[in-house]
Amino acid sequence: MLNYIWLALVLLAVAISGWNDRWKELTDGAFDGAKTAVTIALGLIGVMALWLGVMRLAERAGLVQKIARALRPVMQRLFPDVPDDHPAMGTMLMNMAANMLGLGNAATPLGLRAMRDLEALNPHPGIATNAMCTFLAINTASVQLIPTTAIAILVAAGSTRPTAIVGTALLATLCAATAAIIGVKTLEKFPWFAVRTQMETAASREPTAPEAAVVLATPELPVVPHRASWLGLTATIALLLFFALVFVRMVWPQLFSRPIASDANLFIRSVNALSLLAIPFLLSFFPVYASTRGVKVYEEFVEGAKEGFNVILRIIPFLVAMLVAIGMFKGAGGIDLLTRLLTPVLAPLHFPPDLLPLALMRPLSGSATLALLADIVHRLGPDNIVSLMAATIYGSTETTFYVAAVYFGSVGVKQTRHAIPAGLLADLVGVVASVAICRAVL
Repeated sequence: MLNYIWLALVLLAVAISGWNDRWKELTDGAFDGAKTAVTIALGLIGVMALWLGVMRLAERAGLVQKIARALRPVMQRLFPDVPDDHPAMGTMLMNMAANMLGLGNAATPLGLRAMRDLEALNPHPGIATNAMCTFLAINTASVQLIPTTAIAILVAAGSTRPTAIVGTALLATLCAATAAIIGVKTLEKFPWFAVRTQMETAASREPTAPEAAVVLATPELPVVPHRASWLGLTATIALLLFFALVFVRMVWPQLFSRPIASDANLFIRSVNALSLLAIPFLLSFFPVYASTRGVKVYEEFVEGAKEGFNVILRIIPFLVAMLVAIGMFKGAGGIDLLTRLLTPVLAPLHFPPDLLPLALMRPLSGSATLALLADIVHRLGPDNIVSLMAATIYGSTETTFYVAAVYFGSVGVKQTRHAIPAGLLADLVGVVASVAICRAVL
């Protein structure tokens, strides 16, 4: 699927550039895309090292497996091909939780680690499994409790009700996530999305039973944690109580004779508190928990962090290829052309024309979409319903092609099967739901 999409973007960019005489813009878009890809990848190295080190501690302490077992019924339905006690279950859950809280700096490294864990179960390296496609589709439509970036744009523009999009974005992402799950589960049954090399592989080389067992082997890290001592349990409980007290202080400040923010209700304060405390909690709880189970936390953290650089090196070629094609298409005027073609079609449906460039750009480029959102808010005003629709769209959709390039590139997957169509379906539903919900409630 990505082969055809990439080639189509490049050829369309060349054709549109020739028609519009925008060769310089096309060339600049290609070079800017390549530069942006490397900048993004290099910026991820430190964050990747940090979270892979932390995740190794959680895995060695047996915590990842415990988290996976706690939510086994839900995860079994979503990922029936993944064993219940496999590390992928825990890392996928942590990635989803980070996405819900808007913790992008934690969600991406956790998602890359989850993809690596899923690749350990892949009998056909280079071809996305059903579990990988489902995980990517969920990531492109992750439920967002607080769209912090969109709210920040509205606040900076002087909005009188910037948190009005919290409810609309939550409902829109629920619609998008539902569509993503239904779409990916339906598309995986279609014959043209089947694993194409399965029959050739079986015909050319029939693996023996021991070989098949090696291919499907679960954790590379044997988890044999010790039982925690009473001192370790005391330290763990004390840390939990400390963070619980800080959370209560942030959500109910009146109990501590502190003023309450006038523009934040209980739900907003709770989610903001979770977002602020989540990373400090994880960075302290995982090492303490692992230490009480006899894990050598410093040594294991360093071993996990070493993997970060290698993961980023694998991502760079995939990211360069995708962002170059997107940069060429955008520079040639492809988005402008699609906007002109679709405006007459969508006008009878009462879809605001100002939202079309943003909706079309969203699956391609996060930074460009943010710029379009800021432009709409500046031109129409932060409290205009179209501005609130745009902010809701930004907060309830994802940059599908970027996510696919980064996640699949990290494990060398070239055949993405039905992951891209399912992700684009989620984006489409998120856009339509955002407009409909905003019209109904704002």
